[in-house]
Amino acid sequence: MRTEKAEVFVTSPSRNFVTLRITTDDGVTGIGDATLNGRELAVAAYLKEHVCQLLLDKDPSTIEDTWQFLYRASYWRRGPVTMAAIAAVDMALWDIKGKVAGLPVYQLLGGASRRGCRAYGHASGRDLEHLFDSIREELDLGYKSIRVQTSVPGIEKLYGVAAQEQSTGERYDFEPANRGTQPVEEDWDTRAYLRHVPTVFEAVRNEFGPELPLLHDGHHRMTPREAAQLGKSLEPFDLYWLEDCTPAENQEALRLVRQHTTTPLAIGEVFNSVYDIKDLIQEQLIDFVRCASTHFGGITPLRKVMNFAEMYQVRSGFHGPTDVSPIGFAAQLHLGLSIHNYGLQEYMPHSRLTREVFHEGLTFENGYLHPGDTPGLGVEFDETAAGRFPYDQAYLPYNRLADGTVHNW
Repeated sequence: MRTEKAEVFVTSPSRNFVTLRITTDDGVTGIGDATLNGRELAVAAYLKEHVCQLLLDKDPSTIEDTWQFLYRASYWRRGPVTMAAIAAVDMALWDIKGKVAGLPVYQLLGGASRRGCRAYGHASGRDLEHLFDSIREELDLGYKSIRVQTSVPGIEKLYGVAAQEQSTGERYDFEPANRGTQPVEEDWDTRAYLRHVPTVFEAVRNEFGPELPLLHDGHHRMTPREAAQLGKSLEPFDLYWLEDCTPAENQEALRLVRQHTTTPLAIGEVFNSVYDIKDLIQEQLIDFVRCASTHFGGITPLRKVMNFAEMYQVRSGFHGPTDVSPIGFAAQLHLGLSIHNYGLQEYMPHSRLTREVFHEGLTFENGYLHPGDTPGLGVEFDETAAGRFPYDQAYLPYNRLADGTVHNW
């Protein structure tokens, strides 16, 4: 079996996605996700101009060798563009291998370690009344764990609050990227945030009791000292995790946070390789790995990282936003089902238009996800439907402080 064709598709059903399709000489196809939100065309060009021709007439069964070749032979390693492109190839080859074997990918990874993957939903509100209603809606949908995001007095536009107006018409927390040639400016006030968030979690605990697992996303906006303060102030409310409490490219920052709080920490959604997270795992500075298969180079490297993390009792919490396409989400769902040190999976259902392009095989029942038993990844790409949704430029927002200083979004 040889690779006969490698094609790249950019489509925008609700939001922009980059998809790689590999076809073998006997007609087997495999698909992979190369989406990088706000920089989609950079990855599409990387694949079209530099990677696709390297795959032709090669053996698609050699997944490990192909991954190492694409990573090492370019000389310039890592980075989100390179790793998203490699991820798409990796996923497509696993998809092909599963189809040839007649097995879902999780079976090729060692089989299921559980009946399903526990998922968490997203609740948010401008005030407590709307937040409580949002939590109840997520519970009614079947979620057993809830991420809580809230507006803050004095901050007009804030990451993660669904009610904010969007040019796309989508929920803000499901699609924060606005269409257009310039990113939308939002505002930020750390002191107001640190004062307000603990009062919200106290109210949520009083309303919903001590058993419901609660999560919160700081989205990289705090300094290490501020993150430590927030973690400590949230300890009475028993969070399942505090996510992205401080920018993690400075891994030493997590040492300070860890010294001052026992609130579990989750991090990694902007990481691209093991070198971004190795020390955090080995020094047990985090509790959950948030890396996404799409931005981390695919199933192959993420599986290795989770095997490494198992030695340190660090579990998975893979990033699952709607800018990871259904292909990328399925890839990490197969991995999550197979590994022993599974923790929790973020799950944001894709829009109706997205599901017209990507036909998912997953199920979500009683709070648990399952990728299905269709051979391969269990996702089919509809090229005709994709053609109805041409690329539409969009940017994620950014923050400025009250004095005009650019800040982490």
